[in-house]
Amino acid sequence: MKVENVENNYNGSEETEHSWQMWHQNGEKCPKGTIPVRRSSVHDVLRAKSLYHYGKKPTRLHLDRNVEAPDVVSGNGHEHAIAYTGPSQEIYGAKATINVWEPKIEVMSEFSLSQIWVLSGSFDTDLNSIEAGWQVSPELYGDSRPRLFTYWTSDAYQATGCYNLLCSGFLQTNNRIAIGAAISPISSVSGNQFDITIVIWKDPKIGNWWMGFGEGTLIGYWPAELFTHLADHANMVEWGGEVVNSRANGEHTSTQMGSGHFAEDGFGRSSYFRNLEIVDADNSLSSVKDIATLAENTNCYDIKSSYSNEWGTYFYFGGPGNNPQCQ
Repeated sequence: MKVENVENNYNGSEETEHSWQMWHQNGEKCPKGTIPVRRSSVHDVLRAKSLYHYGKKPTRLHLDRNVEAPDVVSGNGHEHAIAYTGPSQEIYGAKATINVWEPKIEVMSEFSLSQIWVLSGSFDTDLNSIEAGWQVSPELYGDSRPRLFTYWTSDAYQATGCYNLLCSGFLQTNNRIAIGAAISPISSVSGNQFDITIVIWKDPKIGNWWMGFGEGTLIGYWPAELFTHLADHANMVEWGGEVVNSRANGEHTSTQMGSGHFAEDGFGRSSYFRNLEIVDADNSLSSVKDIATLAENTNCYDIKSSYSNEWGTYFYFGGPGNNPQCQ
């Protein structure tokens, strides 16, 4: 896995380091014609609420539509700090470089992730969503390491879709990168910053949605026939973080988003997305000029966006969760 080691600050120079997922450190490789698959164990399934829920996300509820913000989970314990495109437009893909951390998770059933959402349809009933990024999910993986993941749904998370390769849907073509495998190295506070670049785009000829990693590595694709609205195009992209706040102890969770630092702490402390881009109808990437941001509870997690010549449109985001202002 190629990651970019960002030295100094975002106005400084970038150096590229070659690194791989943790399973590569033993010198393991897949034979030609095969792909790496993270095998599910009995313990993986037993950690889930039920066999039906294994590998699935809960349904996303939505915010009051009086605010011109995307529909995101607000009533079932999910909280976000995201940037998003708007108003509705024809979008054929998205790209970003995502800072990788190891946020602390309070209870096993919670998770913390940083991802791209490519969306179309109604958030209530028939949402089509393609998602990719990194996540820490003790319930899904049995540990607290950040792992590369994918997700999809064609009915607002009701019955279709799953993480990674846990159901039929996403078709992997790459034999060097394992979906669901741990990422290494990761960023450290006031230390080296590591990030991954993810791009999702629609093949204009066949219509499948491809996922790329780094600068030119294809991972696989979501077949066009999985979707209804996304069989044509997307009308919104979201970039950012999401956590589960289960209030297990009657208080707001202390599960961290990103690095666990608020956006204002900046480079080397806060988590970031940089070089936000979208794919247009001509299959061309262009920097996102107009984005809005949203965080349901800025005392717990927040987001601040900006622009620079080197990082294009970017934002810092995250937070510690429970603190004196976030109960």
